Amino acid sequence: MMPSNNLPDNFKETEIGPIPADWEIAPLGELCTVRGGKRLPKGHSFSEKPTPFPYIRVTDFANWSVDPLNLRYLTPEDREKLERYIITADDVYISIAGTIGRVGTIPEQLNNANLTENAARIIISDKRKLDNRYLVGFLASNRGQGQIDIRMTKTSQPKLALTRIKQIPVPLPPLPEQRRIARVLSTIQRAIAAQDDLIAAAREVKRSLMQRLFTYGPGPDPAPTKETEIGEIPEHWEVVALGDLARIVMGQSPPGSSYNQTGDGIPLINGPAEFGDKFPIFVKWTRQPTKVCQMGDILFCVRGNTTGRMNIADDEYCIGRGVASIRGIDELYDTSYLFFLLERKNSEVFNIAVAGGSTFPNITKSRLRNLKVPSPSLAEQQHIADMLSVIDRKIAADEQRKAALQALFKAMLHQLMTGQVRVKEVDL
Repeated sequence: MMPSNNLPDNFKETEIGPIPADWEIAPLGELCTVRGGKRLPKGHSFSEKPTPFPYIRVTDFANWSVDPLNLRYLTPEDREKLERYIITADDVYISIAGTIGRVGTIPEQLNNANLTENAARIIISDKRKLDNRYLVGFLASNRGQGQIDIRMTKTSQPKLALTRIKQIPVPLPPLPEQRRIARVLSTIQRAIAAQDDLIAAAREVKRSLMQRLFTYGPGPDPAPTKETEIGEIPEHWEVVALGDLARIVMGQSPPGSSYNQTGDGIPLINGPAEFGDKFPIFVKWTRQPTKVCQMGDILFCVRGNTTGRMNIADDEYCIGRGVASIRGIDELYDTSYLFFLLERKNSEVFNIAVAGGSTFPNITKSRLRNLKVPSPSLAEQQHIADMLSVIDRKIAADEQRKAALQALFKAMLHQLMTGQVRVKEVDL
Protein backbone atom coordinates (compact mmCIF):
# COMPACT_ATOMS: atom_id res chain seq x y z
CA MET A 1 0.00 0.00 0.00
CA MET A 2 1.34 3.40 -0.94
CA PRO A 3 2.12 5.59 2.07
CA SER A 4 -0.16 8.56 2.63
CA ASN A 5 1.19 12.08 2.94
CA ASN A 6 -1.94 13.19 4.79
CA LEU A 7 -1.97 10.93 7.82
CA PRO A 8 -3.76 12.27 10.89
CA ASP A 9 -1.61 13.10 13.88
CA ASN A 10 -0.46 10.05 15.86
CA PHE A 11 -1.31 7.63 13.02
CA LYS A 12 0.95 5.37 10.99
CA GLU A 13 0.56 3.70 7.61
CA THR A 14 0.28 -0.13 7.52
CA GLU A 15 -0.61 -2.87 5.06
CA ILE A 16 -4.28 -2.50 6.00
CA GLY A 17 -4.30 1.31 5.99
CA PRO A 18 -3.71 4.00 8.61
CA ILE A 19 -4.00 2.97 12.26
CA PRO A 20 -3.14 4.75 15.54
CA ALA A 21 0.58 4.85 16.25
CA ASP A 22 0.23 2.88 19.49
CA TRP A 23 -1.56 -0.03 17.75
CA GLU A 24 0.31 -3.05 16.38
CA ILE A 25 -0.35 -5.39 13.46
CA ALA A 26 0.01 -9.17 13.67
CA PRO A 27 -1.07 -12.07 11.41
CA LEU A 28 -4.05 -13.96 12.77
CA GLY A 29 -2.03 -17.19 12.91
CA GLU A 30 0.25 -15.67 15.56
CA LEU A 31 -2.70 -14.71 17.72
CA CYS A 32 -4.98 -17.73 17.39
CA THR A 33 -5.31 -21.43 16.77
CA VAL A 34 -7.41 -22.13 13.70
CA ARG A 35 -8.98 -25.54 13.19
CA GLY A 36 -11.69 -27.13 11.09
CA GLY A 37 -14.63 -29.38 11.62
CA LYS A 38 -15.76 -32.60 9.99
CA ARG A 39 -18.62 -33.09 7.59
CA LEU A 40 -20.75 -36.12 8.33
CA PRO A 41 -21.37 -38.56 5.45
CA LYS A 42 -23.95 -37.53 2.87
CA GLY A 43 -27.39 -38.81 3.83
CA HIS A 44 -26.43 -39.16 7.48
CA SER A 45 -29.45 -39.56 9.77
CA PHE A 46 -29.55 -37.11 12.63
CA SER A 47 -31.49 -37.56 15.85
CA GLU A 48 -35.20 -36.97 15.37
CA LYS A 49 -35.38 -35.16 18.70
CA PRO A 50 -33.10 -32.52 20.26
CA THR A 51 -30.17 -33.99 22.19
CA PRO A 52 -27.36 -32.34 24.21
CA PHE A 53 -25.22 -32.54 21.04
CA PRO A 54 -26.11 -29.91 18.44
CA TYR A 55 -24.36 -30.19 15.08
CA ILE A 56 -23.68 -26.73 13.68
CA ARG A 57 -23.56 -26.41 9.89
CA VAL A 58 -22.21 -23.44 8.00
CA THR A 59 -25.81 -22.64 7.01
CA ASP A 60 -26.55 -22.06 10.72
CA PHE A 61 -24.03 -19.21 10.86
CA ALA A 62 -25.66 -15.79 11.10
CA ASN A 63 -23.78 -12.53 11.31
CA TRP A 64 -22.24 -12.29 14.79
CA SER A 65 -23.91 -15.40 16.23
CA VAL A 66 -25.36 -18.82 15.43
CA ASP A 67 -28.99 -19.08 14.34
CA PRO A 68 -30.46 -21.70 16.72
CA LEU A 69 -33.73 -22.27 14.83
CA ASN A 70 -32.68 -25.02 12.42
CA LEU A 71 -29.97 -26.84 14.32
CA ARG A 72 -29.58 -30.57 13.84
CA TYR A 73 -28.68 -32.91 16.67
CA LEU A 74 -26.32 -35.87 16.97
CA THR A 75 -26.97 -39.15 18.69
CA PRO A 76 -24.63 -40.12 21.55
CA GLU A 77 -22.98 -42.63 19.21
CA ASP A 78 -22.19 -39.91 16.65
CA ARG A 79 -20.88 -37.70 19.43
CA GLU A 80 -18.32 -40.32 20.44
CA LYS A 81 -17.00 -40.55 16.86
CA LEU A 82 -16.56 -36.79 16.60
CA GLU A 83 -15.36 -36.01 20.13
CA ARG A 84 -12.32 -34.06 18.97
CA TYR A 85 -14.42 -31.58 16.99
CA ILE A 86 -16.13 -30.09 20.06
CA ILE A 87 -16.32 -26.31 20.14
CA THR A 88 -16.99 -24.10 23.12
CA ALA A 89 -18.82 -20.90 23.93
CA ASP A 90 -17.16 -17.70 22.71
CA ASP A 91 -15.07 -19.52 20.07
CA VAL A 92 -14.99 -17.50 16.85
CA TYR A 93 -16.28 -19.12 13.66
CA ILE A 94 -15.68 -18.10 10.06
CA SER A 95 -17.29 -19.62 6.97
CA ILE A 96 -14.79 -20.59 4.28
CA ALA A 97 -17.19 -21.73 1.53
CA GLY A 98 -20.58 -20.60 0.32
CA THR A 99 -21.11 -17.26 2.06
CA ILE A 100 -17.42 -16.75 2.75
CA GLY A 101 -16.41 -14.51 5.62
CA ARG A 102 -19.50 -14.80 7.80
CA VAL A 103 -18.18 -14.50 11.34
CA GLY A 104 -19.43 -14.57 14.91
CA THR A 105 -19.06 -16.27 18.27
CA ILE A 106 -20.58 -19.47 19.59
CA PRO A 107 -23.31 -18.56 22.14
CA GLU A 108 -23.17 -19.73 25.73
CA GLN A 109 -26.17 -22.06 25.37
CA LEU A 110 -24.24 -24.12 22.80
CA ASN A 111 -21.13 -24.52 24.96
CA ASN A 112 -19.19 -27.80 24.82
CA ALA A 113 -21.71 -29.64 22.68
CA ASN A 114 -21.11 -28.32 19.20
CA LEU A 115 -19.59 -29.84 16.17
CA THR A 116 -19.03 -27.98 12.94
CA GLU A 117 -18.55 -29.15 9.37
CA ASN A 118 -15.57 -28.61 7.12
CA ALA A 119 -17.03 -25.58 5.35
CA ALA A 120 -16.09 -23.55 8.43
CA ARG A 121 -13.17 -22.86 10.69
CA ILE A 122 -13.08 -22.26 14.42
CA ILE A 123 -10.66 -19.62 15.72
CA ILE A 124 -9.43 -19.94 19.31
CA SER A 125 -7.70 -16.74 20.39
CA ASP A 126 -4.80 -16.29 22.75
CA LYS A 127 -6.76 -14.26 25.29
CA ARG A 128 -3.57 -12.59 26.53
CA LYS A 129 -3.31 -10.82 23.17
CA LEU A 130 -6.72 -10.76 21.50
CA ASP A 131 -10.33 -10.34 22.61
CA ASN A 132 -12.66 -12.69 20.68
CA ARG A 133 -15.46 -10.19 20.23
CA TYR A 134 -13.03 -7.53 19.09
CA LEU A 135 -11.72 -10.04 16.52
CA VAL A 136 -15.25 -10.69 15.24
CA GLY A 137 -15.75 -6.94 14.89
CA PHE A 138 -12.57 -6.56 12.86
CA LEU A 139 -13.30 -9.55 10.59
CA ALA A 140 -16.85 -8.22 10.00
CA SER A 141 -15.65 -4.68 9.24
CA ASN A 142 -14.91 -3.35 5.77
CA ARG A 143 -11.18 -3.74 6.36
CA GLY A 144 -11.54 -7.29 7.65
CA GLN A 145 -13.82 -8.36 4.81
CA GLY A 146 -11.41 -6.76 2.35
CA GLN A 147 -8.56 -8.86 3.74
CA ILE A 148 -10.74 -11.98 3.47
CA ASP A 149 -11.74 -11.16 -0.13
CA ILE A 150 -8.18 -10.84 -1.41
CA ARG A 151 -7.31 -14.23 0.09
CA MET A 152 -10.15 -16.23 -1.46
CA THR A 153 -9.31 -18.62 -4.26
CA LYS A 154 -10.52 -17.22 -7.59
CA THR A 155 -12.34 -20.30 -8.88
CA SER A 156 -15.91 -21.19 -9.80
CA GLN A 157 -16.40 -22.22 -6.16
CA PRO A 158 -14.26 -19.79 -4.15
CA LYS A 159 -12.84 -20.96 -0.83
CA LEU A 160 -10.71 -19.55 1.96
CA ALA A 161 -7.78 -21.83 2.73
CA LEU A 162 -6.53 -22.37 6.27
CA THR A 163 -3.09 -20.98 5.47
CA ARG A 164 -4.65 -17.81 4.08
CA ILE A 165 -6.84 -17.32 7.14
CA LYS A 166 -3.69 -17.36 9.25
CA GLN A 167 -2.16 -14.63 7.06
CA ILE A 168 -4.93 -12.08 7.72
CA PRO A 169 -3.33 -9.02 9.37
CA VAL A 170 -5.18 -7.97 12.53
CA PRO A 171 -4.83 -4.49 14.05
CA LEU A 172 -4.08 -4.72 17.77
CA PRO A 173 -5.05 -1.92 20.13
CA PRO A 174 -4.03 -2.50 23.74
CA LEU A 175 -6.10 -5.38 25.14
CA PRO A 176 -8.19 -3.16 27.49
CA GLU A 177 -9.13 -0.99 24.49
CA GLN A 178 -10.07 -4.08 22.48
CA ARG A 179 -12.46 -5.05 25.25
CA ARG A 180 -13.96 -1.58 25.42
CA ILE A 181 -14.47 -1.56 21.64
CA ALA A 182 -16.23 -4.91 21.87
CA ARG A 183 -18.46 -3.63 24.68
CA VAL A 184 -19.49 -0.55 22.72
CA LEU A 185 -20.45 -2.68 19.72
CA SER A 186 -22.27 -5.19 21.94
CA THR A 187 -24.24 -2.37 23.58
CA ILE A 188 -25.51 -1.16 20.21
CA GLN A 189 -26.30 -4.73 19.15
CA ARG A 190 -28.35 -5.25 22.30
CA ALA A 191 -30.28 -2.06 21.53
CA ILE A 192 -30.98 -3.36 18.01
CA ALA A 193 -32.13 -6.71 19.45
CA ALA A 194 -34.43 -4.84 21.85
CA GLN A 195 -35.97 -2.99 18.90
CA ASP A 196 -36.46 -6.34 17.14
CA ASP A 197 -38.32 -7.59 20.21
CA LEU A 198 -40.52 -4.49 20.26
CA ILE A 199 -41.32 -4.86 16.56
CA ALA A 200 -42.11 -8.57 16.96
CA ALA A 201 -44.36 -7.84 19.95
CA ALA A 202 -46.21 -5.10 18.06
CA ARG A 203 -46.72 -7.40 15.06
CA GLU A 204 -48.15 -10.06 17.36
CA VAL A 205 -50.51 -7.50 18.92
CA LYS A 206 -51.60 -6.49 15.43
CA ARG A 207 -52.17 -10.12 14.40
CA SER A 208 -54.29 -10.77 17.49
CA LEU A 209 -56.20 -7.51 17.07
CA MET A 210 -56.95 -8.28 13.42
CA GLN A 211 -58.30 -11.68 14.45
CA ARG A 212 -60.54 -10.02 17.02
CA LEU A 213 -61.74 -7.19 14.76
CA PHE A 214 -62.57 -9.37 11.77
CA THR A 215 -64.31 -11.96 13.96
CA TYR A 216 -66.21 -9.85 16.51
CA GLY A 217 -66.18 -6.35 15.05
CA PRO A 218 -64.62 -3.13 16.41
CA GLY A 219 -67.11 -2.48 19.21
CA PRO A 220 -66.08 -2.48 22.88
CA ASP A 221 -68.00 -5.74 23.35
CA PRO A 222 -67.82 -8.74 20.99
CA ALA A 223 -70.70 -8.78 18.55
CA PRO A 224 -72.85 -11.92 18.10
CA THR A 225 -71.30 -13.99 15.32
CA LYS A 226 -72.27 -16.37 12.55
CA GLU A 227 -70.41 -19.01 10.55
CA THR A 228 -69.89 -18.20 6.87
CA GLU A 229 -67.93 -19.51 3.91
CA ILE A 230 -65.03 -17.26 4.98
CA GLY A 231 -65.21 -18.19 8.66
CA GLU A 232 -66.77 -16.58 11.74
CA ILE A 233 -67.83 -12.94 11.34
CA PRO A 234 -70.22 -10.57 13.17
CA GLU A 235 -73.85 -11.52 12.66
CA HIS A 236 -74.76 -8.16 11.11
CA TRP A 237 -71.97 -8.26 8.51
CA GLU A 238 -72.39 -9.70 5.03
CA VAL A 239 -70.09 -11.74 2.82
CA VAL A 240 -69.60 -10.10 -0.57
CA ALA A 241 -67.16 -10.17 -3.47
CA LEU A 242 -64.24 -7.73 -3.34
CA GLY A 243 -65.50 -6.27 -6.62
CA ASP A 244 -68.65 -5.13 -4.79
CA LEU A 245 -66.52 -3.05 -2.42
CA ALA A 246 -63.77 -1.74 -4.64
CA ARG A 247 -62.82 -0.43 -8.05
CA ILE A 248 -60.01 -2.61 -9.38
CA VAL A 249 -57.83 -1.41 -12.26
CA MET A 250 -55.33 -3.87 -13.73
CA GLY A 251 -52.10 -2.32 -14.92
CA GLN A 252 -50.91 -2.19 -18.51
CA SER A 253 -47.30 -1.51 -19.37
CA PRO A 254 -46.68 1.44 -21.69
CA PRO A 255 -44.33 1.13 -24.70
CA GLY A 256 -40.73 0.65 -23.62
CA SER A 257 -39.69 3.45 -25.93
CA SER A 258 -41.60 5.90 -23.73
CA TYR A 259 -39.56 5.13 -20.60
CA ASN A 260 -37.12 7.74 -19.32
CA GLN A 261 -35.25 8.69 -16.16
CA THR A 262 -35.38 12.44 -16.71
CA GLY A 263 -38.82 13.13 -15.20
CA ASP A 264 -40.58 13.45 -18.55
CA GLY A 265 -44.22 12.39 -18.18
CA ILE A 266 -45.73 10.47 -15.26
CA PRO A 267 -43.91 8.18 -12.78
CA LEU A 268 -44.12 4.50 -13.72
CA ILE A 269 -44.65 1.54 -11.36
CA ASN A 270 -44.14 -1.71 -13.24
CA GLY A 271 -43.98 -4.06 -10.27
CA PRO A 272 -42.68 -4.71 -6.75
CA ALA A 273 -39.15 -3.67 -7.70
CA GLU A 274 -40.42 -0.10 -7.26
CA PHE A 275 -42.18 -0.82 -3.95
CA GLY A 276 -40.89 0.67 -0.69
CA ASP A 277 -41.95 -0.13 2.86
CA LYS A 278 -45.21 1.78 2.39
CA PHE A 279 -44.93 4.06 -0.65
CA PRO A 280 -43.38 3.40 -4.06
CA ILE A 281 -39.82 4.39 -4.90
CA PHE A 282 -40.03 5.21 -8.59
CA VAL A 283 -37.02 5.50 -10.88
CA LYS A 284 -38.69 5.76 -14.30
CA TRP A 285 -41.24 7.92 -16.06
CA THR A 286 -43.31 7.36 -19.17
CA ARG A 287 -44.51 9.82 -21.79
CA GLN A 288 -47.31 7.46 -22.86
CA PRO A 289 -49.22 6.42 -19.73
CA THR A 290 -51.70 3.59 -20.12
CA LYS A 291 -53.48 2.81 -16.84
CA VAL A 292 -53.18 5.45 -14.09
CA CYS A 293 -53.89 5.09 -10.37
CA GLN A 294 -55.03 7.89 -8.07
CA MET A 295 -53.37 9.18 -4.93
CA GLY A 296 -54.43 7.01 -1.99
CA ASP A 297 -55.07 3.88 -4.09
CA ILE A 298 -53.77 0.50 -2.97
CA LEU A 299 -51.02 -0.73 -5.30
CA PHE A 300 -51.37 -4.51 -5.40
CA CYS A 301 -48.91 -6.99 -6.95
CA VAL A 302 -50.72 -9.45 -9.20
CA ARG A 303 -47.85 -11.50 -10.66
CA GLY A 304 -44.94 -13.61 -9.42
CA ASN A 305 -43.84 -14.68 -5.97
CA THR A 306 -44.71 -11.24 -4.56
CA THR A 307 -48.39 -11.56 -5.50
CA GLY A 308 -50.38 -9.84 -2.76
CA ARG A 309 -47.66 -7.42 -1.71
CA MET A 310 -49.02 -3.87 -1.32
CA ASN A 311 -48.03 -0.22 -1.27
CA ILE A 312 -50.04 3.00 -1.07
CA ALA A 313 -49.94 5.44 -3.96
CA ASP A 314 -48.74 8.81 -2.67
CA ASP A 315 -49.20 10.39 -6.11
CA GLU A 316 -50.64 9.55 -9.50
CA TYR A 317 -48.70 6.75 -11.20
CA CYS A 318 -48.83 4.84 -14.44
CA ILE A 319 -49.16 1.18 -13.42
CA GLY A 320 -47.64 -1.64 -15.44
CA ARG A 321 -48.95 -5.17 -15.89
CA GLY A 322 -47.47 -6.48 -12.62
CA VAL A 323 -49.66 -4.16 -10.53
CA ALA A 324 -53.34 -3.42 -9.96
CA SER A 325 -54.82 -0.40 -8.22
CA ILE A 326 -57.64 -0.86 -5.72
CA ARG A 327 -59.78 1.77 -4.03
CA GLY A 328 -63.04 1.71 -2.10
CA ILE A 329 -66.24 2.68 -3.85
CA ASP A 330 -66.93 6.31 -2.95
CA GLU A 331 -68.85 6.88 0.28
CA LEU A 332 -69.47 3.16 0.75
CA TYR A 333 -66.14 1.50 1.39
CA ASP A 334 -62.99 2.82 3.00
CA THR A 335 -59.73 2.17 1.11
CA SER A 336 -57.72 1.96 4.34
CA TYR A 337 -60.05 -0.78 5.57
CA LEU A 338 -59.55 -2.63 2.28
CA PHE A 339 -55.78 -2.42 2.75
CA PHE A 340 -55.96 -4.21 6.13
CA LEU A 341 -58.54 -6.65 4.80
CA LEU A 342 -56.26 -7.60 1.90
CA GLU A 343 -53.29 -7.83 4.28
CA ARG A 344 -55.27 -10.39 6.26
CA LYS A 345 -56.18 -12.20 3.03
CA ASN A 346 -52.61 -12.23 1.72
CA SER A 347 -52.02 -15.99 1.98
CA GLU A 348 -55.38 -16.77 0.41
CA VAL A 349 -54.67 -14.43 -2.50
CA PHE A 350 -51.26 -16.00 -3.09
CA ASN A 351 -52.75 -19.51 -3.05
CA ILE A 352 -55.31 -18.42 -5.64
CA ALA A 353 -52.48 -17.03 -7.76
CA VAL A 354 -50.51 -20.30 -7.51
CA ALA A 355 -53.60 -22.38 -8.33
CA GLY A 356 -54.33 -20.34 -11.45
CA GLY A 357 -52.99 -23.04 -13.75
CA SER A 358 -49.77 -21.28 -14.72
CA THR A 359 -46.21 -22.08 -13.62
CA PHE A 360 -45.89 -18.37 -12.88
CA PRO A 361 -48.15 -17.22 -10.01
CA ASN A 362 -50.64 -14.58 -11.10
CA ILE A 363 -54.12 -13.48 -10.17
CA THR A 364 -56.56 -12.24 -12.78
CA LYS A 365 -58.96 -9.34 -12.37
CA SER A 366 -61.87 -11.78 -12.36
CA ARG A 367 -60.41 -13.86 -9.54
CA LEU A 368 -59.51 -10.74 -7.57
CA ARG A 369 -63.00 -9.28 -8.02
CA ASN A 370 -64.59 -12.56 -6.90
CA LEU A 371 -62.52 -12.86 -3.71
CA LYS A 372 -64.99 -13.30 -0.84
CA VAL A 373 -64.63 -10.71 1.92
CA PRO A 374 -66.59 -9.39 4.93
CA SER A 375 -68.59 -6.20 4.50
CA PRO A 376 -69.12 -4.07 7.66
CA SER A 377 -70.73 -0.63 7.72
CA LEU A 378 -68.61 2.32 6.62
CA ALA A 379 -68.32 3.53 10.23
CA GLU A 380 -67.04 0.11 11.34
CA GLN A 381 -64.58 0.00 8.44
CA GLN A 382 -63.14 3.35 9.46
CA HIS A 383 -62.98 2.29 13.11
CA ILE A 384 -61.10 -0.90 12.18
CA ALA A 385 -58.69 1.03 9.94
CA ASP A 386 -58.04 3.63 12.65
CA MET A 387 -57.25 1.00 15.30
CA LEU A 388 -54.87 -0.95 13.06
CA SER A 389 -53.22 2.22 11.76
CA VAL A 390 -52.17 3.12 15.31
CA ILE A 391 -50.22 -0.15 15.55
CA ASP A 392 -48.75 0.34 12.07
CA ARG A 393 -47.46 3.76 13.09
CA LYS A 394 -45.91 2.21 16.22
CA ILE A 395 -44.21 -0.49 14.11
CA ALA A 396 -42.96 2.10 11.62
CA ALA A 397 -41.49 4.23 14.43
CA ASP A 398 -39.77 1.17 15.93
CA GLU A 399 -38.38 0.21 12.54
CA GLN A 400 -37.03 3.74 12.06
CA ARG A 401 -35.28 3.54 15.42
CA LYS A 402 -33.85 0.16 14.45
CA ALA A 403 -32.60 1.57 11.14
CA ALA A 404 -30.96 4.47 13.01
CA LEU A 405 -29.25 2.05 15.40
CA GLN A 406 -28.06 -0.10 12.49
CA ALA A 407 -26.59 2.98 10.81
CA LEU A 408 -24.91 3.92 14.10
CA PHE A 409 -23.49 0.42 14.43
CA LYS A 410 -22.10 0.45 10.90
CA ALA A 411 -20.48 3.85 11.43
CA MET A 412 -19.05 2.92 14.83
CA LEU A 413 -17.75 -0.42 13.55
CA HIS A 414 -15.72 1.39 10.88
CA GLN A 415 -14.53 4.19 13.14
CA LEU A 416 -13.57 1.95 16.06
CA MET A 417 -11.75 -0.58 13.89
CA THR A 418 -9.72 2.13 12.16
CA GLY A 419 -8.97 4.09 15.33
CA GLN A 420 -10.84 7.18 14.14
CA VAL A 421 -12.76 6.96 17.42
CA ARG A 422 -10.84 5.90 20.52
CA VAL A 423 -12.83 4.41 23.35
CA LYS A 424 -11.74 5.61 26.75
CA GLU A 425 -13.15 4.41 30.05
CA VAL A 426 -15.20 7.57 30.39
CA ASP A 427 -16.94 6.86 27.08
CA LEU A 428 -18.54 3.75 28.52
